Amino acid sequence: MDCIFCKIVNGEIPTKKVYENENMLGFYDVSPQAPVHILLIPKEHITSAADISKENSLVVAHIFEVASKLSKELNLSDGFRIVTNCGESAGQSVKHLHFHLMGGRNFSWPPG
Repeated sequence: MDCIFCKIVNGEIPTKKVYENENMLGFYDVSPQAPVHILLIPKEHITSAADISKENSLVVAHIFEVASKLSKELNLSDGFRIVTNCGESAGQSVKHLHFHLMGGRNFSWPPG
């Protein structure tokens, strides 16, 4: 499989990790859109949010638990944003489920 996030999980591509356990990985985005911009991914290849199922949804719940923990550790008490894009028309550029945890600045809607 030619998935950049699977290569990161397998240690083929180095990254600045902020969290890791047997099921997921958190690392700093190489093109940050906020002072804090971390990507949270399941280690299992799940293509997008459209592919979350009863069989793999526990890792998604765990990712949100870790996001809460990291938001406290990174002093994002003023607020943070968690975003996932699903499909090309929504801006998903890597076909591996991932969540952007961003904070440290004010956000507007629509995102910008």
